[in-house]
Amino acid sequence: MLKIFLVALLGSLALAGAAAAVLASPWWWVAACPLLVLALVAVHDLVQRRHSVLRNYPLLGHLRFALEALRPELQQYFIERNFDGRPFDRDTRSIVYERAKGTDAEEPFGTELDLYRTGGEFLTPSMAPRSVPTEAPRVRIGGPECTRPYDMALLNVSAMSFGSLSANAVLALNTGARLGGFAHDTGEGGLSEYHLRPGGDLVWEIGTGYFGCRTDDGDFDERQFAEKAAHEQVKCVSLKISQGAKPGIGGVLPGAKVNTEIAAVRGVPQGETVISPPFHRVYSTPRELVRFLARMRELADGKPVGFKLCVGSRREFLAVCKAMLEEGSAPDFITVDGAEGGTGAAPLEFADNVGLPLGEGLMAVHNALVGVGLRDRVRIGASGKVATGSDLVKRLLQGADYTNSARAMMFAIGCIQAQRCHTNACPVGVATQDERRARAVDVPDKSQRVRRYQQATVNSALQIMASMGVDDPRGLRPHMLLQRVNPHTVRSYAELHEWLTPGQLLASAPSSWAADWTAADPDRFTH
Repeated sequence: MLKIFLVALLGSLALAGAAAAVLASPWWWVAACPLLVLALVAVHDLVQRRHSVLRNYPLLGHLRFALEALRPELQQYFIERNFDGRPFDRDTRSIVYERAKGTDAEEPFGTELDLYRTGGEFLTPSMAPRSVPTEAPRVRIGGPECTRPYDMALLNVSAMSFGSLSANAVLALNTGARLGGFAHDTGEGGLSEYHLRPGGDLVWEIGTGYFGCRTDDGDFDERQFAEKAAHEQVKCVSLKISQGAKPGIGGVLPGAKVNTEIAAVRGVPQGETVISPPFHRVYSTPRELVRFLARMRELADGKPVGFKLCVGSRREFLAVCKAMLEEGSAPDFITVDGAEGGTGAAPLEFADNVGLPLGEGLMAVHNALVGVGLRDRVRIGASGKVATGSDLVKRLLQGADYTNSARAMMFAIGCIQAQRCHTNACPVGVATQDERRARAVDVPDKSQRVRRYQQATVNSALQIMASMGVDDPRGLRPHMLLQRVNPHTVRSYAELHEWLTPGQLLASAPSSWAADWTAADPDRFTH
């Protein structure tokens, strides 16, 4: 009854205002029109069947939806503390913003963290620190089968496709990579002019859709691949097996987003929905994967070749290692993507529950390669929530040779963590194809920010390593990273995790690895 009374009251007031406007003064329309609109909205709320809240609370129910829409912004700006936001807390975002702008990323008055919290990690300083190197070390990518090795920086731009990012965002990232002398992963969306035009070093990533090197029926096209891999800017090529945000599933690019430009870059029909399958056509067994990687290297004229994955089954990865041994061939690098997710939109269940976090994935891949005696010829890249110098150092300690960053690089060009990447309505023009929004990304300014952020972060990592008594990343050891396992106990990574010795799996697999090693089959993927 109260709802009906409210609607009747609004309607009566609106009619009274309209009458007054006709009989007395037109100014009454100022009151009558809003009241009439409210009355019509209230009537609609009462008769619609989709939202129970609105049927029971006409007009007032809209407040609930308004607050729900504003909740992420209210949470981020007014409620969360500096150190507990997700996916990236305010402290981390501030460090990236300040380094990108070239300002001091320092805080007075001590840490805000509870250093006695379970799970907290600590890097160990030395009583005999070293001088910070004047030049950042680089990592040589290229095994014995590679004739054109590449020297990779310690921090690079991780995989983000044109189409997911705006043209200006891609231009800014690649220009920054050129200015700073580091690499830019193209993502699986193809090799666009925005990747090539600035002249920055590229890692060309090929996914299950084979965008940019696909036949009309969606298979891998060797001719197109060889032509594009020959670009001078393409320094490495990478086969994406899976990504951290959604390992084991494909993707769908709605036809509405496949404009003329994206269709040309990806090699797909304009306006038609494009489906990336969850699996590759070019291999179905570990042995076929190893052989295909070798074929990619041939087609790329000896450039470094690798693959990217979010680690799941250790047994499956060991099967790939056995295939490497039996075929006498191995990739030049492997990029480990963490299940922490990334810029790609993904089902929440996958983001929260599927795949190993980056640390565990890194240690599994590193130990497997050490155990089969291949670690010296295969470099490992780490991709997943690397934003600060301490993040970089921890990943190196966990088994990586170098790191890639996606979201922190987005912060550097203006991302505010609005988490609207999949809506085409990015408020700062980074993750959108809306040209009006993308204008916000000023390429000359943002490219300098990318350069400054990468340089400052690598320098921070070198400063941390120097404080630990290490002047080269190869001097880092697991015992230098500690973790609090309870309020009263701290253990080093050397104690908490098992670290294999070179060739140990071939000689005598330890009991913790024996079952997986025995079951690993180079001719089939199996858990």
